[in-house]
Formats: sequence, structure tokens, C-alpha cells
Amino acid sequence: MDFELSEEQRAVRDLCQEFAREVVAPAAADLDREGRFPYEIVRQMGEMGLFGLPFPEEWGGAGADFLSYCIAVEEISRADAGVGITLEAAVSLGAAPIHEFGSREQKERWLPDLVAGRRLWAFGLTEPQAGSDAAAIRTRARLSDGEWVIHGAKQFITNAGTDISAGVTISAVTGERPHDGHPEISAILVPRDTPGYEVLPAYRKLGWRCSDTHPLAFDGCRVPEGSLLGRRGEGLQQFLHTLVGGRIAIAALCVGLAQACLDASLAYASERTAFGQRLSRLQAIQFKLADMATEVELARTMTYRAAVAYQRNQGRTTGEVRKLAAMAKLFASEASKRAADQAVQIHGGYGFIEDYPVARYWRNVKVNEIGEGTSEVQRLLIARELGCG
Repeated sequence: MDFELSEEQRAVRDLCQEFAREVVAPAAADLDREGRFPYEIVRQMGEMGLFGLPFPEEWGGAGADFLSYCIAVEEISRADAGVGITLEAAVSLGAAPIHEFGSREQKERWLPDLVAGRRLWAFGLTEPQAGSDAAAIRTRARLSDGEWVIHGAKQFITNAGTDISAGVTISAVTGERPHDGHPEISAILVPRDTPGYEVLPAYRKLGWRCSDTHPLAFDGCRVPEGSLLGRRGEGLQQFLHTLVGGRIAIAALCVGLAQACLDASLAYASERTAFGQRLSRLQAIQFKLADMATEVELARTMTYRAAVAYQRNQGRTTGEVRKLAAMAKLFASEASKRAADQAVQIHGGYGFIEDYPVARYWRNVKVNEIGEGTSEVQRLLIARELGCG
């Protein structure tokens, strides 16, 4: 087993580290305070090819492996998780389903701009009453004169309301399954400019404030029958498949945020003095730093292993890949929360002041245990793959 990154992966890491340090980090506090979407940073990430990392050159992508993409998410999130989730959602949840399940015509229409970062596509699964219970969706779509007529609502949708948002892939009930009478769930592509598609006011969020998050409403929204993504009735399976890759990328985001907590804590402990010596020489602080560093490394190793397994299976979500993805997302998200908590503790009163980045890290970290599958759902998935129940 080789734990060394390839030359290409190191190049991606170094490029993203420099960009994150020189461009993202200096803007992070202002973006967070103002709740401002980072259009210029997104434009630059597009020009760097970050949105196209895991996609084939045929569609304008870089043809890189999945781990390279996760490394990019990690390094960008190390500077700002709000920018990191913008990249992750655009790639894993926006462009990836179109690439994996879309028709040739759908790919030709949407992928070039999405892969270049010129436009963003959203992923509409969650509803007001259907979060972790993804199969309980109520959005409906019926065929009428060659068009899908959509009624329903989605919530907590990332990248849905920016000036460059192109549309959303939604899950909708399109009928009943003939073999058991259960709801037939399909995935449908809905362009932003479709009449009846309304982007509602943005949420006021605890963290990820520079990322774009909106509820959506569909009131008699009509799209052509050819807007179906993949085959009718396979929408839920498509969405669950998409979430496996997304969870690995979210784990990478968590690793980057945990590393930022460690970076800030090491720097502060090396400068701050108490009881006549630097904090870094006090055993109580040393233990905190040692625990943080250990958990960051463990989370990174788990995430990279899951990414490599996903790549080796060519994106097929086998039981082993689902288990590793759930483990990576579970451990990395909870480790990043512990890292943020300890970072604030090490900073003492200053950690409670927004002038220090650890306050922002602490606000950003909680959603990692919720988005793209809660910690409770990850534990259920792991237990299922272990043969429990």
C-alpha cells in the first residue's frame, strides 16, 4: 500500500495551497461578515480548472483522479469552508449527476459551462419534511402533452440562487411503481429560467455564510419530457449514488477545516505566553495539540482511502465504497468539530472574538455533521454494510 501522492496529485495540492493562501484566505473574513458570494474567486477557480478536475477532457475537464479533486476541496476549505462547499457542491452534486446519468444531448448542453466554472448547477433532494428520510419526498411531476409539470418545494439547496446558477436536478414522484405501489421517484433537470421555478430568499446561516443556499418552489413548472435524467423511476438510486461521492468530498472539506484549526492553534500557542512561558510549552495545551494533529491525520488517511476506493471502482458504489465513504464523512466531520472546539479553547477569550478565524471555524464546522447525510445516517449505513439488522 503506497501512501505517497503522485506527482500530479502533489501538483494539484501545491497549486491549491498557494491559491488558498494568496487569494481565498485574505478574503475569507470579509466574505463571511458580509455574507457575500465569492464570484471572483469562483471565476479564478474555474480558470484554474478546479471545477473540471474529475471530468474527462471530452467535456473540458482535466481528466484527473477523484483523489486529486478531494485534495483540491481540502486545500480550498483549509482557507475557507464556504468557498470549499461552493466547489464541492458544484462538482459532486451539480455536474457529476449530469456526467454520470445524462444523455449525450444533456451533457453537450450543460457540462462545458459547468466544468469550466462559468455556470453552477444545484442538487435538489431535501424538502421541508424530507431530509434524512430521502424517500419521503412530496414534489410531484406528471407528464402532460410531452412535458413534465412540476409542483413542490426543495430546501437547503446550495448554488441555486447565484447570478451564474443555471438550474437544478430535482427528485420528484412521477407515479407509482407497478410491482409494489410505492412512489416512483425520478430525477429531472430544471433550468433556472423555467416559468414557475422560483428561488426564494436566502437563508440566514450560522456558518458557510459566503456560500449560496436557498429554498426553491415549483408551481406548475413545465420542462420537456427529455429533461428526465437517466431512466424514469431511478431518481432515488441516482441521488443516493451521487451522495456517496459527495460524502467523500465533504470529508475532504472537513479535513481542510480541521487542519486550519490546528494551524491557527499552533501559531497562537507559539506566540501567546502565560505563567511565564509560551502556551505551547504547557502540557495541557500540548495534549490538545497532539490530539488535534492525530485526528487530522487519521481523518485525512480515512478520506484518501475512501477516495482511492471510489476511483478504483470507477465511481460504482459498491458496499465497501459506501461503507468507506460513510466512515470518512462520519469521522472527519466529528473530528473537525472537536478540532474547532479545542481551537477556541486554546485561544481562550480571543477564541470567542470574531477577529480571530477560529470563531468562524467553530461556526462553520457544525453543518459538516448534517449536510449530505447526518452522523446518525452515516452510522446506520456503516452498520448496514457490517451486516447488522
